[in-house]
Amino acid sequence: MVHPLSVQLYTVRDALTTDLPGTLATIADIGFTNVELFGFVDRADEYAAALQQAGLTAPSGHARLVDADEQELERILSASVTVGLGTLIDPHVDEARWTTREDVEAIALAFNDLAPRAADHGLALGYHNHAFEFSNRIDGTSAFEVFAGALSDAVVLELDTYWAKVGGDDPVAVLGRLGDQVRFLHVKDGDGSHDDKQQVAVGNGVMPVRDIVAAAPDAQQVIELDDHDGDVVQAVRDSYAFLAGAHA
Repeated sequence: MVHPLSVQLYTVRDALTTDLPGTLATIADIGFTNVELFGFVDRADEYAAALQQAGLTAPSGHARLVDADEQELERILSASVTVGLGTLIDPHVDEARWTTREDVEAIALAFNDLAPRAADHGLALGYHNHAFEFSNRIDGTSAFEVFAGALSDAVVLELDTYWAKVGGDDPVAVLGRLGDQVRFLHVKDGDGSHDDKQQVAVGNGVMPVRDIVAAAPDAQQVIELDDHDGDVVQAVRDSYAFLAGAHA
């Protein structure tokens, strides 16, 4: 199943700050029907209304779960339901916790323990990587794959393919090993460095994008630029055109 393309709204965060409905309308005009949310917990009602107005749905969204206290966790889960998420993804667990097998397996256990709580709200649970989960190696294997191996079937993965490469792994090979654990792909491009400003429209950088999307045909593709030295909306537009063409 090929899912409609999505975009992580962090990409257009500056525009969202000044005009949420207008920015979502622009995203819809590009051709998107799906978006991935961030920073939605305090604006859940506003997002729910604006998404509906723009004709968009949010299959996934980011919020920091693992380190949340009980009150914050309930707020996150409730807000996720309000905006209509299907999968709630934790976008970051502190880098210092990814250095030993014991610590990484403890992170996985925390996700496993939270998954039934999310399921009670009709939500799947996931995790999104950066570069350090790949550059940190445990007995020759990336910390990310050690983590993946300790997860229950109730927890899914969102592979940021760019940061996997920056971290020193081949994202196509990673996808081959992890298979359908990866339900979402962050598809981004650039020069392969840690410098966010060097990220460019998908198809204009060093990433083997066609090979990546072919390696995970059933995963939801989510366009993202962490930063961009230019018109970011145009970069999103160009990314959409490239990926839509890859499906043609």
